[in-house]
Order: sequence, then C-alpha cells, then structure tokens
Amino acid sequence: MEWNCADLNMGEPSEEKHEGEEVEKKEKKEKKDKEKHEEGEGGEGEKKKEKKEKKKKNPEDKKDPTKLRQKLEKLETKMKDLALKKEEVLKLLQEAEQNAAADPPPPSS
Repeated sequence: MEWNCADLNMGEPSEEKHEGEEVEKKEKKEKKDKEKHEEGEGGEGEKKKEKKEKKKKNPEDKKDPTKLRQKLEKLETKMKDLALKKEEVLKLLQEAEQNAAADPPPPSS
C-alpha cells in the first residue's frame, strides 16, 4: 500500500498544494504588474504630448500684472499649505522623540 502526503496529514492540505497556491498568486501578481506597466507606457506618451502643448505659453503673460498676481497668489497658498504640513510633521517628530526618550528599550544582555 502506498502512502501519500494527504494521508499523513489527515485531511490537512499538503505542502505541495500550498506551493501551488503561492505560484498561482505570484503569477497573478506578475500579470497585474505587467498590465500596469503597459498602461503606464501608454499614459506617459499622452503626458508628453500634454507637456508639449503646455510649453506653448503666451510670452506676454510675463508682463501682464493680473496674470502675475494670480501666479503669486497660487504660490502663496501652496507655501502656506506646506508650512502647515511642516508644523504637523515637526509636532509628530517631537512626540515620537519624547516617547522614545521616556521609554528607552531594555538593555540587551
């Protein structure tokens, strides 16, 4: 009488089945990654075309005060948002450093 892994594991899935499932998962992941990569290539070509279109700006805009004010306001709002984010990150950093200083790791012996 021959014994196989399924008989020895008493109803538990064999290691061979687990390996097969892992291979299937890897294959599915590779397929998804490949599809994403192919989609990305198509999207990049379109983005390059858009950039070329954006380069066709009116040189007179650099002399127009209303356009320059709009650009300045836009930059100021971005800078304010970034300053707020910076403050939040600094607070989190200080809290993390205080927690690390208050709870030093146990010495390893």
